[in-house]
Amino acid sequence: MIHHISAEHLTVDRVREILENNIKIDLSEDAKKRIVRCREYLDNKMETQKEPIYGITTGFGSLCNISIDKDQLSQLQKNLVMSHACGTGERVPAEIVKLMLLLKIQSLSYGNSGVQLETVQRLVDFFNNDVLPVVFQQGSLGASGDLAPLANMCLPLLGLGEVEYKGARRPSDEVLKEFGWKPISLQSKEGLALLNGTQFMSAFGVYSLIKARRLSEWADLIGAMSLDAFDGRINPFIDEVHEIRAHKGQLTTARNFRRLLEGSELIARPKKHVQDPYSFRCIPQVHGATKDAIRYVSGVLLTEINSVTDNPTIFPDEDKIISGGNFHGQPLAISYDFLAIALAELGNISERRVAQLIMGLRGLPEFLVANPGL
Repeated sequence: MIHHISAEHLTVDRVREILENNIKIDLSEDAKKRIVRCREYLDNKMETQKEPIYGITTGFGSLCNISIDKDQLSQLQKNLVMSHACGTGERVPAEIVKLMLLLKIQSLSYGNSGVQLETVQRLVDFFNNDVLPVVFQQGSLGASGDLAPLANMCLPLLGLGEVEYKGARRPSDEVLKEFGWKPISLQSKEGLALLNGTQFMSAFGVYSLIKARRLSEWADLIGAMSLDAFDGRINPFIDEVHEIRAHKGQLTTARNFRRLLEGSELIARPKKHVQDPYSFRCIPQVHGATKDAIRYVSGVLLTEINSVTDNPTIFPDEDKIISGGNFHGQPLAISYDFLAIALAELGNISERRVAQLIMGLRGLPEFLVANPGL
């Protein structure tokens, strides 16, 4: 099975399938055409335009007013990658690096970045052959995109830096020679296209979101078992209660609990107690709010992983090259804080249910053991 990189949206579920099943990827013909067309437009534009173009014919950042000679443009881009490959700290896990490669390929495939086709194809080669660049956890500020981690990720394109291949950490030039791959000679704009972007933060976000969805599912399963064991009441989970406060996650959680506990003799038997503690009675409200948060973050990430996030951005059809700020990580940063709060609340209410279950209430032995003293 092969996943074709195209204009079709990449979903979180599809990313999970690609990673879990080790699915290979390739560039669709449409993606190749967009990449080539944008590169040709940029080359032609540079032949005719006399005004400086940020990061393409100028220096970077505060050096944007310094023009670079035409015969030094390739060296400029190589220097950019080398100078920013200064990540530090622990290594980024291999699965995150592979995800970074996938998301960078997707972003470059839209044809607004001005990269060479062979550059994107080499990233595809890295992905398909599990040639995973050595990237480090610390160094990204987020405000200018993931400059340091993406620089470390892209160094091996140039035959520099290190990769992990077949479980060993090796100099990239050695591995490139084994495959018969020549180092990429970066053209104008390419260093910026590779380094500007949010693929480091997006990769961690997608990975966390996949885990968050799984944790949310398990929280419902474990919560239902706990409710049953605690001789809880099903009444707080009926639809009428939640239809008059119709948050989607709340309704979904209540229905899920009724489905999970359908047929249980314990949940159906008459109850002596009038109501349950908050940690049981309010499960739909708390678990549901977390589901709503996960759904919101999913929407943010769905937009992000299907976006062009480098700078400047090239629009061949409109004959425009615009220096903007799509590399800024703020949309992700805010949503990740939201996700962290939501997941912490699953742990919070779970801990309170555990406390109720081990306190010797409702006929249960203390600490849920037959002889608690011993």
